[in-house]
Amino acid sequence: MEQYDVIIVGSGLAGLTSAVELCDQGAKVLVLEKEKVIGGRTSSWDEDGMLVESGFHRHIGYYKALPYILKKVGVNVDSIVQWEENVDVRIKGKKDVATFGVSPIFGPIDLLKGILGNNDILSLKDKFSLMGFFINGFIDYLRNPDSLDRWNVRDYAKKHQVNEDALHYAVIPLSAGIFFLPPERYSAKVFFGLFFPAIPRFYRMRIGAYLGGMTELLAQPIANYIEGKKGTIQTNAKVQNLIVDEGNVQGVELEDGSRFHAKHVILATDLGGAKKILKENFLNHPSLKSLFQLPTMPAVTIQMEFLKPVLPYDRTTFGPLTSLASFAEQSRSTFTHVPGRLSIILTPPEKFLAMEKEEILKQVQKEARELGLDLETNLTKYRIVSRPEDFYSLEPNHDRLRPNQKTDIDGLILAGDYTKQPYYATMEGAVVSGLKAASLILNNVKK
Repeated sequence: MEQYDVIIVGSGLAGLTSAVELCDQGAKVLVLEKEKVIGGRTSSWDEDGMLVESGFHRHIGYYKALPYILKKVGVNVDSIVQWEENVDVRIKGKKDVATFGVSPIFGPIDLLKGILGNNDILSLKDKFSLMGFFINGFIDYLRNPDSLDRWNVRDYAKKHQVNEDALHYAVIPLSAGIFFLPPERYSAKVFFGLFFPAIPRFYRMRIGAYLGGMTELLAQPIANYIEGKKGTIQTNAKVQNLIVDEGNVQGVELEDGSRFHAKHVILATDLGGAKKILKENFLNHPSLKSLFQLPTMPAVTIQMEFLKPVLPYDRTTFGPLTSLASFAEQSRSTFTHVPGRLSIILTPPEKFLAMEKEEILKQVQKEARELGLDLETNLTKYRIVSRPEDFYSLEPNHDRLRPNQKTDIDGLILAGDYTKQPYYATMEGAVVSGLKAASLILNNVKK
């Protein structure tokens, strides 16, 4: 039986990052992925003749860890993204579209236009009501971030007298539009924590649309680097259980009965997957109590192809007060092989889990009409990508339950954006967790 230094379960950004760092130091690494493609929540594949991806992804300009890993494997971020300096907010029941600049350095004029303009959508009174909300939110995040986790975004906005229009057309796009939870279910700590890292790196703030599928642009170059360093990656390899001897983790067993041994196992799956693998041996282990208490939440997207573009440009767009949390035309960026392409994150996702595909389509088309969009006339294909346990729950009072990467179980380390790190449920958070997981092993070896 072949012995490894480290087995990594999951080929998302957390697992791949750990593998890069460990292979760089000469460790013998095996990465196991249960799906047919690598990438985890940043993956793409062909589904019955249509190219789809695991979600609707954007690269944020202030990220540091993800660009670090990409640079290490030979990928320049600027070569794989199309930068956006603006976002749109479409108004339900109106023809109005509010455009806001998001890049103070790369698009300062657009930023000022967004702040000073759009007065038919947000009055000066509305805008002023947001100032206290954001200023106090960032102050509270600095002083006592855990206290913010007791608030949901709606109640915190009400506390600071945010007007209804400002809540609908500014706050909701930044809550439901990013993590598809309505403001009454969204932790204020997570809300402000997502934007807080942008403050010291405001000069880097912009949004990037990826110029291709996530597996091809992100995961595969990292995997190539790992394999070039003699690491091994296996797909269609579903881990069923951990191999445990006298309370110590010594390897993994696959669904087909194959067994692999290692000195360390990094569990780099999503939270739902981690619970399934750990429950047989460690359901009642005290160091994993918070992990099993931390709830998951689903994600659902609809991805649609058309005979011509739905929107005149590829830009992140929010649809507050509808089920279309955020979306973008992608025919000029990610999916250039088709004349028209839309990816839409749906909110609240639980609502769509039990619905038939045709029912979801009709609901989306109906609500799109309320935003002034015709998603019926030129539609050629669509696919629903539904993941029941895609994220850890970002609702109030859950952040404290996120576990550390280090466990009290010999041989077991956790990785994934649900583990404790400052970037929450993001690609950057996944990479940071992977770096932390690898450092635990490398520091232990040095000792």
